[in-house]
Amino acid sequence: MKVAEIMSSDVQVITPQQPIQEAARLMVDTDTGVLPVGDGERLIGMVTDRDIAVRAVAEGRGPDTPVSEVMSGNPLFAWDDQDVEDVAIQMSDAQVRRMPVLSRDGERLVGIISLGDISRTDGDAAEAALSGVSEPGGEHNQTQGG
Repeated sequence: MKVAEIMSSDVQVITPQQPIQEAARLMVDTDTGVLPVGDGERLIGMVTDRDIAVRAVAEGRGPDTPVSEVMSGNPLFAWDDQDVEDVAIQMSDAQVRRMPVLSRDGERLVGIISLGDISRTDGDAAEAALSGVSEPGGEHNQTQGG
């Protein structure tokens, strides 16, 4: 099964210049804890509710702080034509619950895949993803290579 078959394609994107207060409001409105950060159709980062709390609020930054100051750059991503099992392993290894999905033809953001999406598939993909993501400790970020 391919990622495009199970991903959510209705994804809200925030720009790096928008304030974190707008990011938080968009997260509330869409009932999510993560937003892709885009520059046009190009994915440049991810921002989470935890980024806003830990990198902004805990450091005394205000609501007008640009998203670019708290986001994780160089995000992990999946290709829309990639096998779900491969993505599940990638999510497990990185201990992330959601990944943006890019089109292989043009490398533009086309969706987001979550553990919930994977859990509704048949096979071992859900088990592989959940086992790694739920392990304590380790690196918890959306950045490639780290």
